[in-house]
Amino acid sequence: MISLSSPVKTAAHDWPAGLKLAALCLATVGLFYIESPLILSGVVTAILIAYALPGRAFLRAGLSALKLLWPFIVIVAIWQMVIGEIAEGAVIVMRMISAVALANLVSMTTRLSDMIAVVRWLTTPLRRFGLSTAALEIAIALVIRMVPVLTNKGARLTESWRARATRRPSWRLVLPFTLLALDDADHVGDALRARGGLTSERET
Repeated sequence: MISLSSPVKTAAHDWPAGLKLAALCLATVGLFYIESPLILSGVVTAILIAYALPGRAFLRAGLSALKLLWPFIVIVAIWQMVIGEIAEGAVIVMRMISAVALANLVSMTTRLSDMIAVVRWLTTPLRRFGLSTAALEIAIALVIRMVPVLTNKGARLTESWRARATRRPSWRLVLPFTLLALDDADHVGDALRARGGLTSERET
């Protein structure tokens, strides 16, 4: 299975996936209890150091994945400036950056198969009641994998538009991007059916 884990080996790659996901949950909850911009800026700095420690390639890949945050950061910043709560806006932005950066850090240092194994373990009680959890495991894996894939295809679609038109890309890209996403979904569905689909035989 294709994974989002970084090929740059770090010490965190060998840590148990369950431990990393549990720590991520606790850290994310803890971020919402931090009100001081100074402490949050320290958290952001510490996360950046964690990205930089494995080397330039790891740092570049990590920061590239965080580019998706910029539109949300701009929207939040503008709104907070409009309502005159700049300090609170800074807190919100740093919380958002920290939470997403930590989640991305876990994704980069954890194989997708290990994450699915954690989900399988967590949903074990559901199987005792006869509920199939295979669909949930596959859905989580597909979301983790397909979001960056579609983002990349959306960027290439935008580049194609700019290469062929003088006008800026706009809502006109929504339809081709939707068709592209549906086509990908169709291919994924065919691949799943070719492998037996989500049948009860997948349960262990």
